[in-house]
Amino acid sequence: MDDTGALTEPLQSLEALVEAEGLVPADALARARSIRAETGERLATVLARLGLVSDDLLAERIARATGLTIAAPEDYPVSAVGERLSPRFLREHRALPLAQSVDGLVVALADPFDAHLLSSLRWALREPIVLRIARNGDLDAAFERLYGDTAPALGEDAVAEAADLERVRDLTSDAPAIRALNRLIARAVDERASDIHLEPSEDALEVRFRIDGRLSMRESFPPALRGPLVARLKVLAGLNIAERRLPQDGRLRLAVRGHDIDCRVVTSPTMNGEGAVLRLLDRSRLNLAFDSLGFDADATRRLRACLAQPHGILLATGPTGSGKTTTLYTALSELNHPSRKILTVEDPIEYRLPGINQTQVSPAIGLTFAAALRSFLRQDPDVMMVGEVRDLETAQVAVQAALTGHLILSTLHTNSAASAMTRLVEMGVEPFLLRSVLTGVLAQRLVRRLCPQCREPYVLTSPVGRPGSGAPSLQTGERVFRARGCSACDGHGYLGRIAIVELLVVDEPIARMIREDVDSTDIERGAVEAGMTTMYADGLAKARLGVASLEDVLAATREDGA
Repeated sequence: MDDTGALTEPLQSLEALVEAEGLVPADALARARSIRAETGERLATVLARLGLVSDDLLAERIARATGLTIAAPEDYPVSAVGERLSPRFLREHRALPLAQSVDGLVVALADPFDAHLLSSLRWALREPIVLRIARNGDLDAAFERLYGDTAPALGEDAVAEAADLERVRDLTSDAPAIRALNRLIARAVDERASDIHLEPSEDALEVRFRIDGRLSMRESFPPALRGPLVARLKVLAGLNIAERRLPQDGRLRLAVRGHDIDCRVVTSPTMNGEGAVLRLLDRSRLNLAFDSLGFDADATRRLRACLAQPHGILLATGPTGSGKTTTLYTALSELNHPSRKILTVEDPIEYRLPGINQTQVSPAIGLTFAAALRSFLRQDPDVMMVGEVRDLETAQVAVQAALTGHLILSTLHTNSAASAMTRLVEMGVEPFLLRSVLTGVLAQRLVRRLCPQCREPYVLTSPVGRPGSGAPSLQTGERVFRARGCSACDGHGYLGRIAIVELLVVDEPIARMIREDVDSTDIERGAVEAGMTTMYADGLAKARLGVASLEDVLAATREDGA
């Protein structure tokens, strides 16, 4: 190999490298070999599809063995390079020209050990080749962007050959629906989607992804795949494929790009057939740290003080999808210690937490939140998490548990921290009990996090605030940021989401207000005077720092919903 990265002689095989490095257990490697023999796919593709090794680790080990450089996502072209190579050839051989350099054509390969492929490239291109290592996920994203799903025009013989190949692949993978679903989930993981929506229409199965809280159309499957795709999903999730009249929900675990992905599956009947939603929970991207979620140092300190109490109730409030459960999981991870017995009852269990005993509710057999909580009390726990306080029975059991020396974490659907007290009293909880057990209420919303690579500053031409409310404001001339879009964020301008929060600590003055049944507006005013930062104020602070856009903050904290 020369200094430019051009390969001068064949190297060892990728299979030998995987075996020598111990990247995959022997039995799993044998399974990958078997699938490769049946389908004709390349070993790198099979390893990625089975999730046996992550893209990053495989590329790093190949680079170390060959001395080649790994192609970064921004190295991939925005338009096709190397017109002599057909998209079909490139897809099948997992290769992609990146750019023309003074040393030759730069080509990214998933498997640079393939001497036959290298000879074919030299013959077809008739110029020097500068090699780079390609991650499988980056290749898939580039193929999708450059060539889409459409195959190039073929002659009759080639069309027949392609059809035969597809039939052989169908036989070895059971059905086209399996390939389609595998590809769909892998694409969703690559694009950081949190949900996949399969929505049947009269003449298609529409697919939408939710990325950073926003839905966008991705692709459309023909009517013939509507039933098989949803049926395949139901089989994987352990659902009844014969029942199409009632909604069902289940879960499954997949390995995608070397990462374990937990999927929650919900199906529902529609007039055009069954639809489904997959919630993708990528455990490798789960960062259970308060600062990563969006808590500043003061909010983290105040929250940890609540968690340090030996007993009491800490509530997280907000609408569905506001990140309440993730915040409570982060709190549990901080409390998790061999000296503590921690039990949870959830609906559903979002993530599996090592060292914590988690229970899924099952109302059909009488296992409700309240019933599980009563049972937990006989197991001598220190900390208990209840997925949601939905009714008076659950609230009363939680209060009694807190009164008897337990720390209870739970969620509640209210618009603000102060209104949680009003909601519990409306449920029927006595105010004098509430003031004795409630230690804190956290309210939060999620906003999109601006991409730090491309966020764009601008200066306000008019003030932003809520006149007469006493709330903080932004003045004319202050600098805030907006989204722009770059290769690092796939042109979206955003990378993930972040919480804007308010934490109401129930101290003696607030407890007195609860006992006297003071309304939520006065409670919030008293909490602000005692040092609470409202969600609105927290959002404006994040807009100043360039963490979130001002538009997203104002939309999330509008006065009729915050």
